[in-house]
Amino acid sequence: MALKITSKCINCDMCEPECPNDAISMGFDTYQIDPAKCTECVGYYDHSTCQRVCPIQNAIIADPQYDETNEELMAKFIQLQQSR
Repeated sequence: MALKITSKCINCDMCEPECPNDAISMGFDTYQIDPAKCTECVGYYDHSTCQRVCPIQNAIIADPQYDETNEELMAKFIQLQQSR
């Protein structure tokens, strides 16, 4: 499942540099996550680094619009690596 940043975001800039897929960028009001690039760090780490570094609880959550299995996230990771 891709992640999303909620309105709880305080724009602290902790998450953006941690994303290995460059999926996080500044949106209109807060940071946003590109679901086409978000693999929840599958292929890199055991846990999503953006969630780990975020100082606000539940500011970064699973996006129910993008329900993906670990296998699908790994396939997305491989595809992103091949396109670099």
